[in-house]
Amino acid sequence: MTEMVYGTAPVSVGEPILPKWWRTIDKWSLGCVLLLFCIGILLGLAASPPLASRNGFEPFHYVIRQGVFGGAALVAMFLTTMMSPKLVRRLAVIGFLVAFVAVIGLPFAGTDFGKGAVRWYSLGFASIQPSEFLKPGFIVVAAWMISASHDLNGPPGKTMSFALCLVIVGFLALQPDFGQSCLVLFSWGVMYFVAGAPLLLLIILGGAVLGAGTLAYSSSEHFARRIDGFLSPDLDPRTQLGYATNAIQEGGFLGVGVGEGQVKWSLPDAHTDFIIAVAAEEYGLVLVVLIIALYATIVARSLIRLMRERDPFLRLAGTGLACTFGVQAMINMGVAVRLLPAKGMTLPFVSYGGSSLIAMGISVGMLLAFTRSRPQGEISDILLRRR
Repeated sequence: MTEMVYGTAPVSVGEPILPKWWRTIDKWSLGCVLLLFCIGILLGLAASPPLASRNGFEPFHYVIRQGVFGGAALVAMFLTTMMSPKLVRRLAVIGFLVAFVAVIGLPFAGTDFGKGAVRWYSLGFASIQPSEFLKPGFIVVAAWMISASHDLNGPPGKTMSFALCLVIVGFLALQPDFGQSCLVLFSWGVMYFVAGAPLLLLIILGGAVLGAGTLAYSSSEHFARRIDGFLSPDLDPRTQLGYATNAIQEGGFLGVGVGEGQVKWSLPDAHTDFIIAVAAEEYGLVLVVLIIALYATIVARSLIRLMRERDPFLRLAGTGLACTFGVQAMINMGVAVRLLPAKGMTLPFVSYGGSSLIAMGISVGMLLAFTRSRPQGEISDILLRRR
């Protein structure tokens, strides 16, 4: 009866999910990710047929698989970008626990596929590398712990996150997987630095890492062989590094031409760890600079947006994800040009790989979710209010 007299109250309808997502997402970073994926498919068309031929598959067997894995990675990325930071954090904690248990179980049920490091679970039709999924989960969990330590009567989050980091590094070193260990340590160090860590403490931690590296060199033949190969003044042209270095030199500025490269016939990992050598040989410096620019754009734009973020958890987690993403790309390309010892690390969204592609899709999805524009304002609003 009241509505008949006074009329119904207007109902406030919220903004639909997709328009709101499109309005708040970093479109430049999203576009760079999609372009990197397209470049990965393009390079896969060049690098994969020789390997498929050697393994008795159809010429584009690995390209098709990369498209399937990449499609799953993009779906995971888009779904993650639409989640709230609280939901992302909850799912990241669950994913971290599952991945951590999987890493612990590798010595008992894992396989090395003849590469000298037990990093994978073989499923017959595919394989899973749990450390790839462990990285983004650890970054989110560690950022949560560190940010909680800033609360009044909060837990000792910095100490807890560091202890967790050491445990993870220990299990990764047992595989051995020193590349992923370094990335985990780096991600924690970046977040700890942004949270206000003393520079002296970081220098001490850097010295401890060098000490651990020296110990690993003396106790691990796998690690020592890679370091010796990197430090040797003579580069064997029949090694993967030798083939990659020669391919990059042959490519020059514009490359030798599409499909004309030879390195893909010599490198067993041309489609994964040394995909940048294929890009440099066939398309030249032009494509390599474009790839570097795309990675730099994603990292720079993410960090700029995070500098304006008020929530310390989002600031720390986003910084860890962005810097780890950029450093992984730098390591992969640095290995190919012999600036770094061989690490066995993929080039994000460009290299072939199931676990790495899907995990990177989740990781970048988290980053894009954390850097979305939010209605509560920016940190500059607080600073202006205090004046």
